[in-house]
Amino acid sequence: MLQPSPLVKVVPALLALTLMVTPLALRAESEAARKLSKNQEKYDTDKDGKLSDEEKAAAKEGSKAKAKETREANLKKYDANGDGKLDAEEKAKKKADDQAEHEAAKAERETRKAAREAEKK
Repeated sequence: MLQPSPLVKVVPALLALTLMVTPLALRAESEAARKLSKNQEKYDTDKDGKLSDEEKAAAKEGSKAKAKETREANLKKYDANGDGKLDAEEKAKKKADDQAEHEAAKAERETRKAAREAEKK
């Protein structure tokens, strides 16, 4: 009686391993190919296109400082009763201002887009 080749057992295992490893390799390539955002680029001190642990820590601290600054500015601008927090009415005022600012920025973008299209003609 013929003995099955040892490859009969090894080949399916290698195929399974290949199928498991390939997606991981592709994901690693896509993560490496990703570009940093403009904000992240500020913290990429060695300009290698990725953030080291130290650079990530600096970015996190910068984010915390920015958030604190924004909270303080919002309280200064919208906290009418001076209680140190925004109540529903104050939040509504802030939301209305944010929406108006958003609409103004959108209108400005549309105006620039229309001007560029008119230049092309």
